[in-house]
Amino acid sequence: MDDVIFLSNVRLSFPHLIEPQKQVSPETGKERISYNGDFIMPPDHAGFAQFMQRYGAMAAEKWKEHAQQVMQMIAADRKSRCYGSGAERVNKKTFQPYDGYAGMVYITAGRDNPPQMIQDNGQPVDPANTMAYQQLARKMYGGCRVNVAVKPWLQDNRHGRGVRCDLIAVQFAGDDTAFGEGNIDASALFGAVKTGAPVPGFLATPGAPAPGMPLPESTTIFILRASLQSFAMRAAYSGTMSIAAERPGLRR
Repeated sequence: MDDVIFLSNVRLSFPHLIEPQKQVSPETGKERISYNGDFIMPPDHAGFAQFMQRYGAMAAEKWKEHAQQVMQMIAADRKSRCYGSGAERVNKKTFQPYDGYAGMVYITAGRDNPPQMIQDNGQPVDPANTMAYQQLARKMYGGCRVNVAVKPWLQDNRHGRGVRCDLIAVQFAGDDTAFGEGNIDASALFGAVKTGAPVPGFLATPGAPAPGMPLPESTTIFILRASLQSFAMRAAYSGTMSIAAERPGLRR
């Protein structure tokens, strides 16, 4: 557990906790999934200082006398590191930092599998209980406050050197202003639906009565006459067929 860093009361941004983010690796061309998020905090946050201290110790152990040089190279390439200044997270449309990032620092953490979800009582949700897991994860929106456990690790392979961070566990810590527009409440545009409401004019058949209304007297008389005529025609036809059946010359 020495490698795990606890970030207390930080803000969640760009969360992918229920459905993983799907990305195509530019190096391999293969699709990979990641449950991830950004965790925003003030520059003097104790957890961020602990993260940077741990990163420095790992770099010194791995790259020895070249550690400072490698760390400088990583710092110069935002794509090779999981941390940064909030000023670096710029909206490409507005050219301004995204909501909540200005004056802050952030750590991006993720993993291939869903992270642990910690309940209010400090106990983890049973991963087999999908409904409870998703219910807790849905409480976490961009802008809310969370407690999170992350684990830094060093990349050193054919794709380059860098520092990355695994997302170990997340706990909802409280509400805050949602980033972006948040959820839009459009309920004021609607009213109560009346039962038995008439069909809109553009859908109604011309001259047809509204649902539930009695038929006009003229329509009733017309239907009655049509029924009587149909009955008389059927009776006449049946009588004709009976007479035809009695005449031997008409039998086949």
